[in-house]
Amino acid sequence: MPFHGLPCWFELSVADLEAAQRFYGPLIGWAWSRAEMEGLDYRLACRGADMVAGGFPLDACPPGTPPNWMIYISVEDCDATAQLCTALGGKVWKEPADIPGTGRFAILGDPQGAVIGIMQLEPMDPPSPGGAWNQQAPGYGTWLSLTTPDPLAGLEFYRKLFGWRRNGQFPTGRAGTYFTFAHEGSRIGGALGMAAVPCGTPPHWLPYFSVPSLRAALGQASTTGGTVLQGPVEVPGAAFIATLQDPQGAHFALVARNR
Repeated sequence: MPFHGLPCWFELSVADLEAAQRFYGPLIGWAWSRAEMEGLDYRLACRGADMVAGGFPLDACPPGTPPNWMIYISVEDCDATAQLCTALGGKVWKEPADIPGTGRFAILGDPQGAVIGIMQLEPMDPPSPGGAWNQQAPGYGTWLSLTTPDPLAGLEFYRKLFGWRRNGQFPTGRAGTYFTFAHEGSRIGGALGMAAVPCGTPPHWLPYFSVPSLRAALGQASTTGGTVLQGPVEVPGAAFIATLQDPQGAHFALVARNR
């Protein structure tokens, strides 16, 4: 299946969804709406006709969960992938379950503690499992970054789980080496050690969303309560990135071709 291992969805969990919509809508160019989901206040963020991200209340998560963005990866068989995760030394935090009209999902933890979601999407006509992922246009998910104690061990785990292949490395000074990985030959993310993050930060995944101009986006985020944690930084590929925290504490990153 060509879409196995491709990022397919991004999901925000915060206390105040209305505030989140006001923050992310103008920042990334999303139009928000309510989803018809029984028993859960679920919101959908769209870029034009494409659904890019979702959001739901933080109190629907396990107690103690901080505000966060969850990355979902498309898989051919949700149950088999969850079982493989366990066999490889990972953990299944949320057992596979159905989402009517969408597919089957689970939440996994890798052996070093980073958490990621998987989604077995129902067949669509035409097929469109990567609608949230577009590296060519603003307003979509465009990159994934893993911060973990042992990046090479982490990427080996995900190679076995999703078929990702390590295909490059770049020095980043005191933060160590940044190792990039690809899906079906297309570079989609990278992994870095823990040296550049504050002490006590757990291993984690960070989603990147594309914007037309990074400087304009950072100005917008700052005026609406966001915090720029790092950047802007120029990276290989003639792009500029920055890491941010939204007003409720969820971390994410922005990327643009234009500084």
